[in-house]
Amino acid sequence: MALNVNRNTPVHKLMELTAQSINHLEIQERFNVIKEIGRGKYGKVLLVTHRFKGTPMALKVMPKASTKLQGFLREYCISLHLSCHPCIVGLFGIAFQSKEHYCFAQELTVDLSMMSPVGIPEPSVKRCALQVASALEFIHSHGLVHRDIKPENILLLDSHCQQVKLADFGLAQKRGTMIRFITGTLPYMAPELCGMALLDGQKEATAPPLSVEPSLDTWAFGVVIFCILTGYFPWDRCMDSDDFYQEFADWWRMEQRSYAEQDIPPLWKKFTPEAMEMFGKLLALDANNRCSVGEVRGYVEMDWMKKIYLLEYQNTNDNKKVKRV
Repeated sequence: MALNVNRNTPVHKLMELTAQSINHLEIQERFNVIKEIGRGKYGKVLLVTHRFKGTPMALKVMPKASTKLQGFLREYCISLHLSCHPCIVGLFGIAFQSKEHYCFAQELTVDLSMMSPVGIPEPSVKRCALQVASALEFIHSHGLVHRDIKPENILLLDSHCQQVKLADFGLAQKRGTMIRFITGTLPYMAPELCGMALLDGQKEATAPPLSVEPSLDTWAFGVVIFCILTGYFPWDRCMDSDDFYQEFADWWRMEQRSYAEQDIPPLWKKFTPEAMEMFGKLLALDANNRCSVGEVRGYVEMDWMKKIYLLEYQNTNDNKKVKRV
């Protein structure tokens, strides 16, 4: 649950204008529905073509039964406000409501997955990281925080990450918005955010309200880099009860942090000392010590994976190619 009382922002003004002008129409009046291409808690995404122009689009459809008008307007207007950036998914300026849904249209991207069981090649990960960092810097410069950085929200336009786009602003908030509590945790949530989760039987959080800051995105960004390099998350949740998180936390808290292999947590041994230095900054346990996302640029010319693991990756992919033949 988040509370934001500041309404004097460009996004809020855009919300007021959109609320006054939003059209009422049924999807079939303006669009030919081809197929469903995505689904989540928010609703679904449809591949459609515009009936009069023939333009293919991705139509995000949210049921009124589970979506407040204010929430729909906020997501649409934040997305529209930021969509001029080349690494953020574009919008067509089309938003409307039907009898049962709220909808808006965004550009169609190729449906390629960021995730692979063995990770994706390091050069591709670096290209992706630079573009996502650029998008996040743009978002943060507008006083906003994305709050939902994860592989599913990074859309690939090609298989080599030459161009990627950040999507889904359903959880985005103005910087400084106070979070009272959250329900449930996810692997990319920062430890200070996990500390706001209601435990079984709790009706209110024991921790004081948490201010939404760019450091939440920085943490998630670090987790995503780990994830797409390896093919798996480093932990389930950032809590003391998670052994994998605790191993990383113990390493990070070392008085003289060591990059020697014997001191690195098991899941992190495949990374070079330079990569571990980068992760140590992106995933600083203390949010005040966390670096900005742009600092990743200082590491892209360095190796991130140890050569022995790069060879393992190459051999795995070579075997896959042989099986296909």
